[in-house]
Amino acid sequence: MTIVDDDDEARRLLGERLREARKYLGLTQEEVATYLKIPRTALTDIENGQRRVEAIELTRLARLYRQSVGYFTGEEAAGSGFAPDVAHLARAAAQLSKTDREELGRFAEYLRARAAGKGS
Repeated sequence: MTIVDDDDEARRLLGERLREARKYLGLTQEEVATYLKIPRTALTDIENGQRRVEAIELTRLARLYRQSVGYFTGEEAAGSGFAPDVAHLARAAAQLSKTDREELGRFAEYLRARAAGKGS
């Protein structure tokens, strides 16, 4: 755990973590900016550590990127802990349309129910 005292350095590290998470999930700056309802240039400034992130923006980004706020601020380690194949599926699913992701979710529920039925 590394807590940074210098504001500029803290903003730079926060932006770096946010950019890495966005890229990891295969999202474009345009998609994330639209989600946040901010200009893409504002997201670029955030990721470059040149703009402060409002608390509500950071909370929404954490939810979108499936990490805790503490991960992005450097107060805790990454919490994904997903196996590589599961992480791959998440990245692939992030590139699907909303409708296709919903269909994928229904299929996952079907597979889970089928597996539970075999154990009975």
